[in-house]
Amino acid sequence: MLELQNLTYAPATAESAVLTDICFEARSGQPVLISGASGSGKTSLLDMISGLSRERSGRVLWNGEPVSPRQRRWITGMVFQFPERHFLGLTVAQELRLGLRRLSTEAQEDVLQRVGLVGLDRSTPPERLSGGQQRRLAIAVQLLRGANVLLLDEPTAGLDWSVRDEVLQLLDELSREQVLIVVTHEPDLFKTWNCQRHQLLNGQLIPMTTLP
Repeated sequence: MLELQNLTYAPATAESAVLTDICFEARSGQPVLISGASGSGKTSLLDMISGLSRERSGRVLWNGEPVSPRQRRWITGMVFQFPERHFLGLTVAQELRLGLRRLSTEAQEDVLQRVGLVGLDRSTPPERLSGGQQRRLAIAVQLLRGANVLLLDEPTAGLDWSVRDEVLQLLDELSREQVLIVVTHEPDLFKTWNCQRHQLLNGQLIPMTTLP
């Protein structure tokens, strides 16, 4: 279980906090959905959870133990809004192997099956994949890293309706075993999810009993 306790975040150049007193718990079996308008701090929140940014105050716990930003970078896996901008491998196979000393063919096949990329030619450059395939590949990379917590920044952005539904179904399936935190400006797309719902408003996280 991941727990955020009274986290406050402010960029080094900012006089006032962007996020204030953020608290919630996230566990496998029930994804956390955080909605908010553009500029509300959704990506900043994921950056803080992932350890890419450091909180001004508060703390993060993993299974009851405090974890530093450096430790959180190992625990969490970030799937960016535009994953194609962050791919480093020249091929799908290279992307899957990044940062891993050993990776069996069986492990690659298992994770590609899990994310719905069975039969994908691993010699394909990532930039030639469709938008939905790129999302799936980015998730596969984080699963191979052993990320306990998946952080997804606008996972449906730029996808057509049919592909959106497929990605949403994949995330729903993954959430049964993974801690999953999703930020979005389109909460209506997730209306069938059984999840915690929050809204970021004026730097504060507001629990939602109904969709905004």
